[in-house]
Amino acid sequence: MRKISVSLGVALCALAAAAVSAGCSSSVNVGSEPYAVLAPSVFAEDSAGWEGVVASLQARHGAEVLRFDGTPTELEAQLKALSPRYVAVVDVPENIGRDYVIALNQMSRRMDDDPYADFLWGIITGYDAAGAMRMVDDSQEPMVLRTGVATIKELEAAKWFDAYAFVDDHQVGMRGEKKPGEDSLTYSEIEYRTDMTGANERIRKFVERRFGKDVPDVLRQFLEYYEGYEPDLVVTASHATENNLEMPGSVGNLRCRDGRLYVDYPDEQRFVEDRDSRMVYLPIGNCLIGNMNNTRNSMAAAWMDSQKAATFVGYVVTTWYGRNGWGGLKYLITNPGRYSVPEAFYMNQQDMMAQMAGWSDSLTVLPFDYDTNYFRALTPVLERLAGERGLSEEDAFFWLGFWHDRDVLAYYGDPKWNVRMQEVPGETDFTVRYDYRRLSRAEASATGASRKCVITVETSPGFSLRRMQGDGFKEEHVLDLPFSCFFPQRLDHPRLPEGETRDIVVDENFLLLYDPAFEPGQTYTFELLY
Repeated sequence: MRKISVSLGVALCALAAAAVSAGCSSSVNVGSEPYAVLAPSVFAEDSAGWEGVVASLQARHGAEVLRFDGTPTELEAQLKALSPRYVAVVDVPENIGRDYVIALNQMSRRMDDDPYADFLWGIITGYDAAGAMRMVDDSQEPMVLRTGVATIKELEAAKWFDAYAFVDDHQVGMRGEKKPGEDSLTYSEIEYRTDMTGANERIRKFVERRFGKDVPDVLRQFLEYYEGYEPDLVVTASHATENNLEMPGSVGNLRCRDGRLYVDYPDEQRFVEDRDSRMVYLPIGNCLIGNMNNTRNSMAAAWMDSQKAATFVGYVVTTWYGRNGWGGLKYLITNPGRYSVPEAFYMNQQDMMAQMAGWSDSLTVLPFDYDTNYFRALTPVLERLAGERGLSEEDAFFWLGFWHDRDVLAYYGDPKWNVRMQEVPGETDFTVRYDYRRLSRAEASATGASRKCVITVETSPGFSLRRMQGDGFKEEHVLDLPFSCFFPQRLDHPRLPEGETRDIVVDENFLLLYDPAFEPGQTYTFELLY
Protein backbone atom coordinates (compact mmCIF):
# COMPACT_ATOMS: atom_id res chain seq x y z
CA MET A 1 0.00 0.00 0.00
CA ARG A 2 1.63 3.22 -1.08
CA LYS A 3 1.89 6.40 0.88
CA ILE A 4 -0.72 9.04 0.06
CA SER A 5 0.35 12.68 0.07
CA VAL A 6 -1.96 14.97 2.00
CA SER A 7 -2.02 18.57 3.04
CA LEU A 8 -1.02 20.28 6.29
CA GLY A 9 -2.70 18.70 9.27
CA VAL A 10 -2.93 15.23 7.81
CA ALA A 11 -0.85 12.28 6.61
CA LEU A 12 0.34 8.78 7.18
CA CYS A 13 -0.03 6.32 9.95
CA ALA A 14 0.50 6.19 13.66
CA LEU A 15 3.02 6.29 16.45
CA ALA A 16 5.55 8.25 18.27
CA ALA A 17 8.65 8.46 20.31
CA ALA A 18 10.38 7.85 23.59
CA ALA A 19 10.86 9.04 27.15
CA VAL A 20 8.91 12.10 28.25
CA SER A 21 10.07 14.56 30.88
CA ALA A 22 7.81 17.47 31.74
CA GLY A 23 9.15 20.79 32.89
CA CYS A 24 6.55 23.45 33.66
CA SER A 25 6.06 26.61 35.67
CA SER A 26 4.01 25.84 38.75
CA SER A 27 2.43 29.29 38.63
CA VAL A 28 0.76 28.63 35.29
CA ASN A 29 -2.46 26.68 35.00
CA VAL A 30 -1.77 24.41 32.03
CA GLY A 31 -5.13 22.70 32.05
CA SER A 32 -7.10 20.10 33.95
CA GLU A 33 -8.09 16.52 33.49
CA PRO A 34 -11.47 15.91 35.12
CA TYR A 35 -12.82 12.38 35.14
CA ALA A 36 -16.44 11.39 34.52
CA VAL A 37 -18.19 8.12 35.32
CA LEU A 38 -21.29 7.31 33.29
CA ALA A 39 -23.67 4.74 34.71
CA PRO A 40 -27.30 3.63 34.40
CA SER A 41 -29.80 5.35 36.66
CA VAL A 42 -30.80 1.93 37.93
CA PHE A 43 -28.93 -1.37 37.62
CA ALA A 44 -31.38 -4.16 36.84
CA GLU A 45 -29.70 -6.67 39.15
CA ASP A 46 -27.15 -6.67 41.97
CA SER A 47 -27.58 -2.93 42.27
CA ALA A 48 -25.40 -2.77 45.39
CA GLY A 49 -22.53 -4.54 43.65
CA TRP A 50 -22.58 -2.37 40.53
CA GLU A 51 -23.02 0.82 42.56
CA GLY A 52 -19.91 -0.22 44.47
CA VAL A 53 -17.99 -0.19 41.18
CA VAL A 54 -19.25 3.33 40.45
CA ALA A 55 -18.37 4.53 43.96
CA SER A 56 -14.87 3.04 43.75
CA LEU A 57 -14.09 4.87 40.50
CA GLN A 58 -15.60 8.09 41.84
CA ALA A 59 -13.46 7.98 44.98
CA ARG A 60 -10.25 7.06 43.16
CA HIS A 61 -10.42 9.75 40.49
CA GLY A 62 -12.50 12.43 42.21
CA ALA A 63 -14.96 11.78 39.40
CA GLU A 64 -18.27 13.34 38.53
CA VAL A 65 -20.96 10.66 38.21
CA LEU A 66 -23.54 11.15 35.45
CA ARG A 67 -26.60 8.90 35.05
CA PHE A 68 -28.37 7.72 31.90
CA ASP A 69 -31.69 5.90 31.48
CA GLY A 70 -31.07 4.18 28.15
CA THR A 71 -27.59 4.67 26.68
CA PRO A 72 -24.54 6.81 27.57
CA THR A 73 -25.12 9.08 24.55
CA GLU A 74 -28.01 10.67 26.45
CA LEU A 75 -25.32 12.47 28.47
CA GLU A 76 -23.68 14.24 25.55
CA ALA A 77 -24.78 17.74 26.60
CA GLN A 78 -23.67 17.19 30.19
CA LEU A 79 -20.30 15.89 29.01
CA LYS A 80 -19.81 18.97 26.88
CA ALA A 81 -20.45 21.16 29.91
CA LEU A 82 -18.17 19.10 32.17
CA SER A 83 -15.42 18.67 29.54
CA PRO A 84 -13.71 15.63 31.08
CA ARG A 85 -10.39 14.27 29.85
CA TYR A 86 -11.28 10.72 30.94
CA VAL A 87 -14.62 8.92 30.81
CA ALA A 88 -15.40 5.52 32.31
CA VAL A 89 -18.71 3.87 31.42
CA VAL A 90 -19.93 1.38 34.02
CA ASP A 91 -22.59 -0.91 32.63
CA VAL A 92 -23.82 -4.50 32.61
CA PRO A 93 -22.82 -6.73 29.66
CA GLU A 94 -26.43 -7.18 28.58
CA ASN A 95 -26.47 -3.51 27.51
CA ILE A 96 -23.18 -3.57 25.59
CA GLY A 97 -22.99 -4.47 21.91
CA ARG A 98 -21.69 -3.33 18.55
CA ASP A 99 -23.81 -0.18 18.22
CA TYR A 100 -23.11 0.80 21.85
CA VAL A 101 -19.34 0.85 21.18
CA ILE A 102 -19.73 2.66 17.85
CA ALA A 103 -21.85 5.33 19.54
CA LEU A 104 -19.25 5.88 22.28
CA ASN A 105 -16.51 6.35 19.71
CA GLN A 106 -18.60 8.87 17.82
CA MET A 107 -19.75 10.78 20.91
CA SER A 108 -16.16 11.22 22.09
CA ARG A 109 -15.54 13.39 19.00
CA ARG A 110 -18.64 15.58 19.32
CA MET A 111 -17.55 17.63 22.30
CA ASP A 112 -16.42 20.43 19.96
CA ASP A 113 -16.24 21.20 16.25
CA ASP A 114 -12.99 19.44 15.33
CA PRO A 115 -12.84 15.76 14.29
CA TYR A 116 -10.74 14.57 17.25
CA ALA A 117 -11.76 12.72 20.40
CA ASP A 118 -11.80 15.08 23.36
CA PHE A 119 -11.63 12.40 26.03
CA LEU A 120 -10.15 8.95 26.52
CA TRP A 121 -12.86 6.44 27.39
CA GLY A 122 -13.15 2.89 28.63
CA ILE A 123 -15.99 0.54 29.51
CA ILE A 124 -15.92 -1.01 32.98
CA THR A 125 -17.90 -4.24 32.96
CA GLY A 126 -17.59 -7.96 33.51
CA TYR A 127 -19.49 -11.20 33.78
CA ASP A 128 -21.00 -9.73 36.95
CA ALA A 129 -20.44 -6.84 39.34
CA ALA A 130 -17.66 -8.73 41.14
CA GLY A 131 -15.81 -9.10 37.84
CA ALA A 132 -16.21 -5.39 37.10
CA MET A 133 -14.86 -4.55 40.54
CA ARG A 134 -11.83 -6.76 39.90
CA MET A 135 -11.17 -4.75 36.73
CA VAL A 136 -11.24 -1.55 38.78
CA ASP A 137 -9.08 -2.96 41.58
CA ASP A 138 -6.54 -4.45 39.17
CA SER A 139 -6.02 -1.10 37.47
CA GLN A 140 -5.45 0.81 40.70
CA GLU A 141 -1.66 0.45 40.73
CA PRO A 142 0.65 1.06 37.73
CA MET A 143 1.85 -1.96 35.79
CA VAL A 144 4.82 -2.61 33.51
CA LEU A 145 4.31 -5.33 30.89
CA ARG A 146 7.34 -7.65 31.05
CA THR A 147 6.14 -11.03 29.76
CA GLY A 148 4.06 -11.90 26.70
CA VAL A 149 2.38 -14.71 24.77
CA ALA A 150 0.94 -14.28 21.29
CA THR A 151 -0.44 -15.97 18.20
CA ILE A 152 1.43 -13.59 15.90
CA LYS A 153 4.98 -13.67 14.54
CA GLU A 154 5.33 -9.89 14.31
CA LEU A 155 6.62 -9.54 17.90
CA GLU A 156 9.34 -12.16 17.42
CA ALA A 157 12.09 -9.63 18.17
CA ALA A 158 10.88 -10.21 21.75
CA LYS A 159 13.06 -7.29 22.91
CA TRP A 160 10.17 -5.90 24.95
CA PHE A 161 9.89 -8.98 27.15
CA ASP A 162 11.85 -10.80 29.83
CA ALA A 163 10.06 -13.94 28.63
CA TYR A 164 7.96 -14.41 25.51
CA ALA A 165 6.44 -17.21 23.44
CA PHE A 166 4.30 -17.35 20.32
CA VAL A 167 2.57 -19.65 17.89
CA ASP A 168 2.45 -18.36 14.32
CA ASP A 169 -0.96 -17.70 12.77
CA HIS A 170 0.53 -17.47 9.26
CA GLN A 171 3.18 -20.17 9.05
CA VAL A 172 1.08 -22.73 10.85
CA GLY A 173 3.25 -25.15 12.81
CA MET A 174 5.95 -22.65 13.81
CA ARG A 175 6.52 -21.64 17.41
CA GLY A 176 9.12 -19.57 19.22
CA GLU A 177 10.08 -19.12 22.85
CA LYS A 178 12.37 -16.78 24.75
CA LYS A 179 12.79 -18.18 28.23
CA PRO A 180 13.70 -16.04 31.25
CA GLY A 181 17.37 -15.13 31.13
CA GLU A 182 17.69 -15.69 27.38
CA ASP A 183 18.33 -12.94 24.83
CA SER A 184 16.46 -14.27 21.82
CA LEU A 185 13.86 -16.73 20.61
CA THR A 186 14.42 -20.40 19.97
CA TYR A 187 12.27 -21.72 17.12
CA SER A 188 10.82 -25.19 16.78
CA GLU A 189 7.90 -27.04 15.21
CA ILE A 190 4.63 -27.61 17.00
CA GLU A 191 3.77 -31.24 17.71
CA TYR A 192 1.36 -32.81 15.25
CA ARG A 193 -1.91 -34.43 16.14
CA THR A 194 -2.83 -37.58 14.25
CA ASP A 195 -6.16 -38.49 15.87
CA MET A 196 -8.90 -36.60 14.03
CA THR A 197 -11.72 -38.66 15.53
CA GLY A 198 -14.71 -36.49 16.26
CA ALA A 199 -13.45 -33.40 14.43
CA ASN A 200 -16.20 -31.55 12.60
CA GLU A 201 -16.35 -31.60 8.80
CA ARG A 202 -15.11 -28.04 8.33
CA ILE A 203 -12.01 -28.64 10.45
CA ARG A 204 -11.37 -31.99 8.79
CA LYS A 205 -11.48 -30.43 5.31
CA PHE A 206 -9.16 -27.63 6.42
CA VAL A 207 -6.66 -30.13 7.81
CA GLU A 208 -6.76 -32.28 4.68
CA ARG A 209 -6.27 -29.23 2.45
CA ARG A 210 -3.37 -27.78 4.45
CA PHE A 211 -1.65 -30.74 6.04
CA GLY A 212 -2.99 -34.02 4.73
CA LYS A 213 -3.99 -36.29 7.58
CA ASP A 214 -2.06 -34.73 10.45
CA VAL A 215 -2.28 -31.26 11.93
CA PRO A 216 0.02 -29.14 14.16
CA ASP A 217 -1.85 -28.69 17.41
CA VAL A 218 -1.58 -24.91 17.62
CA LEU A 219 -4.19 -24.32 20.31
CA ARG A 220 -2.71 -26.90 22.67
CA GLN A 221 0.72 -25.29 22.27
CA PHE A 222 -0.67 -21.80 22.81
CA LEU A 223 -2.36 -22.89 26.04
CA GLU A 224 0.82 -24.56 27.25
CA TYR A 225 2.62 -21.24 26.86
CA TYR A 226 -0.26 -19.17 28.22
CA GLU A 227 -0.95 -21.23 31.31
CA GLY A 228 2.75 -21.81 31.93
CA TYR A 229 3.87 -18.18 31.76
CA GLU A 230 0.66 -16.43 32.90
CA PRO A 231 1.91 -13.46 30.84
CA ASP A 232 1.33 -9.76 31.46
CA LEU A 233 0.37 -9.22 27.81
CA VAL A 234 -1.47 -11.46 25.36
CA VAL A 235 -1.83 -10.55 21.66
CA THR A 236 -3.91 -12.67 19.29
CA ALA A 237 -5.05 -12.71 15.67
CA SER A 238 -6.75 -15.17 13.26
CA HIS A 239 -10.41 -16.17 13.27
CA ALA A 240 -12.71 -15.38 16.18
CA THR A 241 -16.31 -14.51 16.99
CA GLU A 242 -18.11 -13.28 20.09
CA ASN A 243 -18.20 -16.91 21.24
CA ASN A 244 -14.93 -18.55 20.23
CA LEU A 245 -11.28 -18.12 19.26
CA GLU A 246 -9.74 -20.41 16.66
CA MET A 247 -6.09 -20.89 15.81
CA PRO A 248 -5.10 -22.10 12.34
CA GLY A 249 -4.45 -25.79 12.20
CA SER A 250 -6.00 -26.58 15.57
CA VAL A 251 -8.52 -29.34 15.81
CA GLY A 252 -10.28 -27.63 18.69
CA ASN A 253 -11.55 -24.24 19.76
CA LEU A 254 -11.31 -21.87 22.69
CA ARG A 255 -14.84 -21.08 23.85
CA CYS A 256 -16.62 -19.38 26.75
CA ARG A 257 -19.06 -20.63 29.35
CA ASP A 258 -20.35 -18.94 32.51
CA GLY A 259 -17.58 -16.37 32.62
CA ARG A 260 -14.79 -18.88 31.98
CA LEU A 261 -12.79 -20.05 28.98
CA TYR A 262 -12.81 -23.69 28.02
CA VAL A 263 -10.99 -25.85 25.49
CA ASP A 264 -13.28 -27.67 23.09
CA TYR A 265 -11.47 -30.60 21.43
CA PRO A 266 -13.22 -33.50 19.69
CA ASP A 267 -12.13 -35.80 22.51
CA GLU A 268 -11.72 -33.36 25.39
CA GLN A 269 -13.31 -30.40 27.08
CA ARG A 270 -11.67 -28.60 29.99
CA PHE A 271 -11.63 -25.17 31.51
CA VAL A 272 -8.60 -22.97 31.04
CA GLU A 273 -6.96 -22.38 34.40
CA ASP A 274 -8.22 -19.22 36.08
CA ARG A 275 -5.52 -16.60 36.52
CA ASP A 276 -4.24 -15.17 39.78
CA SER A 277 -2.63 -12.06 38.28
CA ARG A 278 -3.92 -9.15 36.22
CA MET A 279 -3.11 -8.82 32.53
CA VAL A 280 -3.71 -6.89 29.30
CA TYR A 281 -5.36 -8.70 26.40
CA LEU A 282 -5.08 -7.22 22.89
CA PRO A 283 -6.93 -9.42 20.36
CA ILE A 284 -6.25 -6.76 17.74
CA GLY A 285 -6.17 -9.18 14.81
CA ASN A 286 -9.40 -11.00 15.71
CA CYS A 287 -12.87 -10.45 14.32
CA LEU A 288 -15.80 -9.69 16.64
CA ILE A 289 -14.15 -10.79 19.89
CA GLY A 290 -14.52 -7.31 21.42
CA ASN A 291 -18.30 -7.42 20.96
CA MET A 292 -20.09 -8.44 24.16
CA ASN A 293 -23.14 -8.91 21.95
CA ASN A 294 -25.49 -7.86 24.77
CA THR A 295 -24.79 -10.95 26.85
CA ARG A 296 -22.53 -11.95 29.71
CA ASN A 297 -21.88 -15.21 27.85
CA SER A 298 -19.23 -13.75 25.56
CA MET A 299 -15.51 -14.23 25.04
CA ALA A 300 -14.90 -10.67 26.21
CA ALA A 301 -16.64 -11.27 29.54
CA ALA A 302 -14.80 -14.58 30.04
CA TRP A 303 -11.38 -13.01 29.44
CA MET A 304 -12.19 -10.19 31.84
CA ASP A 305 -13.65 -12.47 34.51
CA SER A 306 -11.66 -15.70 34.74
CA GLN A 307 -8.46 -14.40 33.09
CA LYS A 308 -8.35 -11.05 34.89
CA ALA A 309 -7.99 -8.94 31.74
CA ALA A 310 -8.01 -5.53 33.40
CA THR A 311 -7.68 -4.02 29.91
CA PHE A 312 -9.13 -5.64 26.79
CA VAL A 313 -9.11 -3.93 23.37
CA GLY A 314 -10.89 -5.65 20.49
CA TYR A 315 -13.06 -5.27 17.41
CA VAL A 316 -16.85 -5.37 17.54
CA VAL A 317 -17.15 -6.15 13.81
CA THR A 318 -15.33 -8.46 11.42
CA THR A 319 -11.83 -7.13 10.85
CA TRP A 320 -10.52 -6.34 7.44
CA TYR A 321 -8.14 -3.43 7.07
CA GLY A 322 -6.95 -3.56 10.67
CA ARG A 323 -5.54 -0.05 11.06
CA ASN A 324 -7.21 0.72 14.38
CA GLY A 325 -5.98 -2.43 16.11
CA TRP A 326 -2.51 -2.84 14.61
CA GLY A 327 -1.90 0.92 14.76
CA GLY A 328 -2.65 0.99 18.48
CA LEU A 329 -0.18 -1.84 19.04
CA LYS A 330 2.42 -0.02 16.95
CA TYR A 331 2.06 3.09 19.08
CA LEU A 332 2.48 0.96 22.19
CA ILE A 333 5.67 -0.88 21.21
CA THR A 334 7.49 1.87 19.32
CA ASN A 335 9.69 3.69 21.83
CA PRO A 336 8.31 1.34 24.50
CA GLY A 337 7.32 2.76 27.85
CA ARG A 338 6.42 6.14 26.42
CA TYR A 339 2.67 5.64 26.13
CA SER A 340 0.28 3.82 28.42
CA VAL A 341 -2.03 1.34 26.71
CA PRO A 342 -5.02 3.75 26.68
CA GLU A 343 -2.82 6.60 25.43
CA ALA A 344 -1.37 4.45 22.63
CA PHE A 345 -4.76 3.48 21.25
CA TYR A 346 -6.04 7.05 21.68
CA MET A 347 -3.10 8.52 19.76
CA ASN A 348 -3.48 6.04 16.94
CA GLN A 349 -7.15 6.91 16.55
CA GLN A 350 -6.42 10.64 16.42
CA ASP A 351 -3.78 10.03 13.77
CA MET A 352 -6.40 8.14 11.76
CA MET A 353 -8.83 11.04 12.13
CA ALA A 354 -6.18 13.56 11.03
CA GLN A 355 -5.58 11.63 7.84
CA MET A 356 -9.28 11.19 7.13
CA ALA A 357 -9.95 14.89 7.70
CA GLY A 358 -7.31 15.68 5.10
CA TRP A 359 -8.89 13.37 2.55
CA SER A 360 -12.51 14.42 3.09
CA ASP A 361 -14.31 15.95 6.07
CA SER A 362 -17.26 13.71 5.29
CA LEU A 363 -15.28 10.58 6.19
CA THR A 364 -14.89 11.78 9.79
CA VAL A 365 -18.65 11.83 10.43
CA LEU A 366 -20.46 9.64 7.89
CA PRO A 367 -21.86 6.43 9.38
CA PHE A 368 -20.47 3.21 7.94
CA ASP A 369 -22.82 0.40 6.89
CA TYR A 370 -21.41 -2.73 8.50
CA ASP A 371 -24.18 -4.91 7.15
CA THR A 372 -23.08 -4.69 3.51
CA ASN A 373 -20.34 -6.58 1.69
CA TYR A 374 -17.73 -3.86 2.10
CA PHE A 375 -14.81 -6.22 1.51
CA ARG A 376 -15.37 -6.55 -2.22
CA ALA A 377 -16.96 -3.33 -3.43
CA LEU A 378 -16.50 0.37 -2.81
CA THR A 379 -19.43 2.19 -1.25
CA PRO A 380 -21.28 4.72 -3.42
CA VAL A 381 -19.82 7.51 -1.25
CA LEU A 382 -16.27 6.41 -1.95
CA GLU A 383 -16.95 5.83 -5.62
CA ARG A 384 -18.07 9.46 -5.81
CA LEU A 385 -15.09 10.74 -3.80
CA ALA A 386 -12.70 8.65 -5.86
CA GLY A 387 -14.10 10.21 -9.01
CA GLU A 388 -13.90 13.74 -7.62
CA ARG A 389 -10.31 13.30 -6.41
CA GLY A 390 -9.07 11.17 -9.28
CA LEU A 391 -8.17 8.32 -6.94
CA SER A 392 -7.15 4.90 -8.14
CA GLU A 393 -9.17 1.97 -6.85
CA GLU A 394 -6.23 1.02 -4.61
CA ASP A 395 -6.22 4.44 -2.97
CA ALA A 396 -10.00 4.40 -2.60
CA PHE A 397 -9.79 1.10 -0.71
CA PHE A 398 -7.10 2.71 1.48
CA TRP A 399 -9.68 5.35 2.44
CA LEU A 400 -12.33 2.68 2.85
CA GLY A 401 -10.13 0.82 5.33
CA PHE A 402 -9.77 3.86 7.58
CA TRP A 403 -13.48 4.64 7.39
CA HIS A 404 -14.36 1.04 8.24
CA ASP A 405 -12.05 1.03 11.28
CA ARG A 406 -12.95 4.45 12.61
CA ASP A 407 -15.51 3.52 15.29
CA VAL A 408 -15.29 -0.23 15.85
CA LEU A 409 -12.60 -0.79 18.48
CA ALA A 410 -13.91 -1.39 22.00
CA TYR A 411 -11.75 -0.31 24.91
CA TYR A 412 -12.55 -2.13 28.15
CA GLY A 413 -10.79 -0.90 31.25
CA ASP A 414 -9.94 2.27 33.16
CA PRO A 415 -8.83 4.87 30.57
CA LYS A 416 -6.46 6.41 33.10
CA TRP A 417 -4.64 3.21 34.10
CA ASN A 418 -0.88 3.63 33.94
CA VAL A 419 -0.01 0.34 32.22
CA ARG A 420 2.77 0.33 29.64
CA MET A 421 5.58 -1.69 28.05
CA GLN A 422 8.92 -1.78 29.81
CA GLU A 423 11.63 0.33 28.22
CA VAL A 424 14.13 -1.35 25.92
CA PRO A 425 17.79 -0.45 26.58
CA GLY A 426 19.08 1.92 23.92
CA GLU A 427 15.67 2.81 22.51
CA THR A 428 14.92 5.76 24.78
CA ASP A 429 16.81 7.98 22.36
CA PHE A 430 14.95 11.28 22.64
CA THR A 431 13.25 13.30 25.34
CA VAL A 432 10.30 15.68 25.30
CA ARG A 433 10.06 18.66 27.65
CA TYR A 434 7.13 21.03 28.18
CA ASP A 435 7.55 24.64 29.35
CA TYR A 436 4.51 26.79 30.08
CA ARG A 437 4.34 30.53 30.66
CA ARG A 438 1.95 33.45 30.61
CA LEU A 439 2.30 35.90 27.77
CA SER A 440 3.05 39.53 28.43
CA ARG A 441 0.29 42.03 27.84
CA ALA A 442 1.87 43.02 24.52
CA GLU A 443 2.25 39.40 23.40
CA ALA A 444 -1.32 38.60 24.39
CA SER A 445 -2.59 41.61 22.46
CA ALA A 446 -0.61 40.62 19.36
CA THR A 447 -1.56 36.93 19.38
CA GLY A 448 -5.00 36.84 20.99
CA ALA A 449 -3.74 34.18 23.41
CA SER A 450 -2.88 34.36 27.09
CA ARG A 451 -0.37 31.51 27.41
CA LYS A 452 2.31 29.66 25.50
CA CYS A 453 3.56 26.11 25.68
CA VAL A 454 7.00 25.36 24.26
CA ILE A 455 7.64 21.69 23.50
CA THR A 456 11.32 20.81 23.21
CA VAL A 457 12.46 17.54 21.64
CA GLU A 458 16.08 16.54 22.15
CA THR A 459 17.45 13.58 20.20
CA SER A 460 20.42 11.59 21.47
CA PRO A 461 23.57 10.88 19.43
CA GLY A 462 22.21 7.37 18.81
CA PHE A 463 18.75 8.54 17.76
CA SER A 464 16.99 6.53 15.04
CA LEU A 465 14.26 8.22 12.99
CA ARG A 466 13.25 4.85 11.56
CA ARG A 467 12.64 3.54 15.06
CA MET A 468 10.60 6.63 15.96
CA GLN A 469 8.44 5.99 12.91
CA GLY A 470 7.79 2.38 13.84
CA ASP A 471 10.74 0.49 12.38
CA GLY A 472 8.63 -1.01 9.61
CA PHE A 473 6.30 -2.86 12.00
CA LYS A 474 3.15 -4.19 10.30
CA GLU A 475 3.56 -1.98 7.23
CA GLU A 476 0.72 -3.66 5.36
CA HIS A 477 -1.62 -2.08 7.93
CA VAL A 478 0.31 0.90 9.31
CA LEU A 479 2.94 2.86 7.43
CA ASP A 480 5.51 5.24 8.98
CA LEU A 481 4.35 7.04 12.10
CA PRO A 482 4.44 10.76 12.77
CA PHE A 483 6.25 12.19 15.74
CA SER A 484 3.58 12.53 18.39
CA CYS A 485 3.11 13.60 21.97
CA PHE A 486 0.24 13.25 24.40
CA PHE A 487 0.29 16.37 26.57
CA PRO A 488 0.89 15.80 30.30
CA GLN A 489 -2.11 18.04 30.87
CA ARG A 490 -4.78 19.19 28.47
CA LEU A 491 -4.38 22.63 26.88
CA ASP A 492 -7.27 25.00 26.30
CA HIS A 493 -7.82 25.37 22.54
CA PRO A 494 -4.15 25.37 21.50
CA ARG A 495 -3.10 26.64 18.10
CA LEU A 496 0.06 27.06 16.10
CA PRO A 497 1.63 30.51 15.80
CA GLU A 498 1.53 32.32 12.48
CA GLY A 499 4.35 31.32 10.18
CA GLU A 500 4.55 27.68 11.28
CA THR A 501 5.02 25.69 8.06
CA ARG A 502 5.66 22.16 9.31
CA ASP A 503 2.97 19.52 8.78
CA ILE A 504 1.54 19.65 12.29
CA VAL A 505 -1.82 18.68 13.80
CA VAL A 506 -2.56 19.97 17.28
CA ASP A 507 -5.56 19.60 19.56
CA GLU A 508 -6.24 19.95 23.29
CA ASN A 509 -4.61 16.63 24.13
CA PHE A 510 -1.93 15.97 21.54
CA LEU A 511 0.43 17.06 18.77
CA LEU A 512 1.31 15.16 15.59
CA LEU A 513 4.19 16.08 13.27
CA TYR A 514 4.14 14.27 9.95
CA ASP A 515 7.30 13.39 8.05
CA PRO A 516 9.63 14.54 10.85
CA ALA A 517 13.14 15.23 9.63
CA PHE A 518 14.75 14.67 13.02
CA GLU A 519 18.46 13.89 13.14
CA PRO A 520 20.70 12.56 15.93
CA GLY A 521 22.01 14.97 18.54
CA GLN A 522 19.66 17.83 17.68
CA THR A 523 17.04 19.97 19.44
CA TYR A 524 13.62 20.83 17.97
CA THR A 525 10.93 23.08 19.37
CA PHE A 526 7.21 23.60 18.84
CA GLU A 527 5.32 26.61 20.13
CA LEU A 528 1.63 26.42 20.97
CA LEU A 529 -0.54 29.40 21.86
CA TYR A 530 -3.62 28.89 24.02
